[in-house]
Amino acid sequence: MKNEMTEVDIRKIQEELHHRKNVLGPELHAEVKRTREYGDLSENAEYKQAKYERNRNESRIRYLEGLLRTAIVVRDNPHRRGIGLLDYVEYLNERTGAVRRIQLVTSIRQDATKGYVSQDSPIGRALMGREAGERVRIEITPENQYYATIQKVERGTDNEDLPINRY
Repeated sequence: MKNEMTEVDIRKIQEELHHRKNVLGPELHAEVKRTREYGDLSENAEYKQAKYERNRNESRIRYLEGLLRTAIVVRDNPHRRGIGLLDYVEYLNERTGAVRRIQLVTSIRQDATKGYVSQDSPIGRALMGREAGERVRIEITPENQYYATIQKVERGTDNEDLPINRY
């Protein structure tokens, strides 16, 4: 499976990897070593917590390295027609009557609660390539679907402040 990412996504992953390997990793290793000296390991809560944190860090490193191995860099085409990655879209949910403004982002930086919706989500897939004024069907599941009318589209840029997801 390939992961579509922007250059900013990749840079953010590389920065986190560097920090986890070169700063956090040695700190956590030293903490495990320090807490191991407290004595009986079967009742040593500090040692167990230090090992847990070290293992979590190592797991995150493996996850991030896997993302980079499968990454495909996507770039915006300024001559494209229709909604694309990083665009802001305002749409009317015809079922609820609510108007919502979102930005389509890569799945590694989605946060629907803040209006950052993955291009791979049901909403993202329904909107990609469409234009203002079009009516689209958004299918969450075959039983749960609704129509939306695209009201406004603005070209977006990659938001450097938007963090990558934790998991």
